[in-house]
Amino acid sequence: MSVPLDNVQDHSTHDAAFGFVRCLAQELSVGRVDLPSFPEVAVRVRRVLADPQSSSDVLARVVGSEPVLAAKILGIANSVSLNVSGKVITNLRTAINRMGYNHVRSASMAFALAQLRNDAKLASVKHYLDDLWERSVLVAASAFVIARNCSKINPDEAMLTGMMHGIGQLYVITRAVDHPGLFARDGILQRIIDDWHAEIGKAIMENWGFSDEMVQAVACQHDLSRDGSEAADLIDIIAIAIIVGSLSTDIVALQSALQGLPAAARLDLNEGRIVDVVREFEEEVSALRKALGA
Repeated sequence: MSVPLDNVQDHSTHDAAFGFVRCLAQELSVGRVDLPSFPEVAVRVRRVLADPQSSSDVLARVVGSEPVLAAKILGIANSVSLNVSGKVITNLRTAINRMGYNHVRSASMAFALAQLRNDAKLASVKHYLDDLWERSVLVAASAFVIARNCSKINPDEAMLTGMMHGIGQLYVITRAVDHPGLFARDGILQRIIDDWHAEIGKAIMENWGFSDEMVQAVACQHDLSRDGSEAADLIDIIAIAIIVGSLSTDIVALQSALQGLPAAARLDLNEGRIVDVVREFEEEVSALRKALGA
């Protein structure tokens, strides 16, 4: 990672910001990607799901160790979108099987973000965490709807990638609390987040063993210039989901933003289809928030 912070005018602030980013780069280069205050249950869920020998029984025991997360999982499994039969289930293993592992990963990540927002040690960056939580839910729901309606990509994988798209931001934010003097000045932390979160997110996703497709989607989430005639992929879905999540309340602005984008063309997002996607997206956001207690 290079550290181009030329637009920071104050020399002492520039040097401190340079040192902060260089420290992050060193941590990532040796695989040190532990997130301060990250709920242990979310870490254990990730480890279990990374083990090809794991089973839903093992995962149910891990999830069941955290009552709040267990309640979230049951709530999602019994939501309208997943519980077509209307039969309510109360068994975690059955809930996990109904949801699928990717959906459980998404729920555990959402739970971790929600817990971090209320951590007293992170009070100084709470507004960043609140904003990240909100955008993560929006992008996850948008990615799910776009994947389901406009591509052959697994919607649960798209939702998980949407929930994880800001993991690099989370890493920077949680590290920033150790440098209160540096980030007392407005704009410095946001500038570092904007410049580096995608690359940092890629490093974390690789270290945590996520698929190459998900890693590349996080790394290239702001790349709207990719061209070609190939079918839509996960990179397209996440890049467009970020735009949909930010402009869903203004259809005209959204249609204008998507016009001419190769990714939108590959997803066949014409004006009429955008309206349909936004309508379903709003329903999915509402259902996801309700299930997550957000």
